[in-house]
Amino acid sequence: MATSIVNRLLAAVVVTCILSGCATTPPSAGGLAYKSRAVTRTNGGVRVSAAVLSAEESEAVYGVPLAKKMIQPVWIEVRNDDTHTYFLMSPGLDPNFFPASEAAEAFVHADSPGERDELYRRFRRLAFHNPVLPGQIISGFVLANLSEGVKLVQLDLIASMQARTFSILMVVPGFYADYLVSEVFRREIYQPGQIVNYTDDDAFRVALEALPCCATNQDGSKNGDPLNLVIVGGRDDAFPALVRRGWTPTEQRWSGAIMKVITSALSGERYVNAPVSDLYLFGRPQDLALQKARDTIHQRNHLRLWLSPMRYHDKPVWIGQISRDIGVRFTFHSPTLTTHKIDPDVDEARTALTGDMAYSENLAEIGFVKGVGATPKSAPRENLTTDPYYTDGYRQILIFDRYPSSLSEIEFFPSEAGTSRISVPLGGER
Repeated sequence: MATSIVNRLLAAVVVTCILSGCATTPPSAGGLAYKSRAVTRTNGGVRVSAAVLSAEESEAVYGVPLAKKMIQPVWIEVRNDDTHTYFLMSPGLDPNFFPASEAAEAFVHADSPGERDELYRRFRRLAFHNPVLPGQIISGFVLANLSEGVKLVQLDLIASMQARTFSILMVVPGFYADYLVSEVFRREIYQPGQIVNYTDDDAFRVALEALPCCATNQDGSKNGDPLNLVIVGGRDDAFPALVRRGWTPTEQRWSGAIMKVITSALSGERYVNAPVSDLYLFGRPQDLALQKARDTIHQRNHLRLWLSPMRYHDKPVWIGQISRDIGVRFTFHSPTLTTHKIDPDVDEARTALTGDMAYSENLAEIGFVKGVGATPKSAPRENLTTDPYYTDGYRQILIFDRYPSSLSEIEFFPSEAGTSRISVPLGGER
């Protein structure tokens, strides 16, 4: 009986993929070597470059399948044009990083006693070696735990009375995140004349309140979930903060990912990169989606984001929708025949995100502006898959900065004639 159900569901996946146009295989990631795609950042007289290796690249470099042991090499190069001697702190990149000797030991065979020394020398030679003296360029690998989707490479270099900190967010090769479809990080999707940079708080608040109430279906004929989130920041502040707190990108809706959704739904297993359905704003589906999953696919907090034509003090402004999934059910309102059931109290997910981001150390300012409008529990609205929801009707604003800040340094964005609407913004029951 169970096998018959699974077979019918898998057949449905094939049919729905054909009807909805989802890919049967993910697109090619390209064949660039890891150094050619390295990301470079500079702080004072220190320049760093970093790249995350794919499973194939790491095996080619180390000669053993590191990914099968859940080990992921991160290549790092530090150029020190400063007058201080710096030390790279490997625990900053991964508190549970693998020393060269430990990683090498994982591949030693009991019947090859001479193998240990050879592996150790190879792993030791490839490792990043401190210190980085003035005028030096040092490169090598730190062995981190395997990440899928994206990896936050946190590079902390310390010297006497000095510290240089870099947060670099990188896509892991071989993973096909949904935002690669929109190319939102690759190119500017708005013409220069369309972009408005707000430096006045009141004008910015008015512009945010003038946005549509909700995300919609593809032709815009029906409203769905409320647009209840505004994120100000980008790849150097907001998205590193999200990944640091365990938020992961969602996968493209290709046939393999959809089959994994169905099998995970039947088994109750975890799927931290499970795809989300498309909602629409500005005439297009979400530019990216992120989620924070629990140990089962049935439960996750997830958000969709659209890059707006607005800037706030030159920072990108993203309009978002956030809700918490509390179950999986079958439905004819989705091309995949499955959907998540949302917690009807959508404000809870919004509040939980705010508290989570406060601990990221990159949240600089929070606030509220008017959004969809108050919807009481006694008369809820419905999203596109007929799930009910209720809300106080506000949009949460989260403004990020690349420099760390403590909980006590978080400021409040003025709303409605200079006042601040504070309703347990950092978490807790209301």
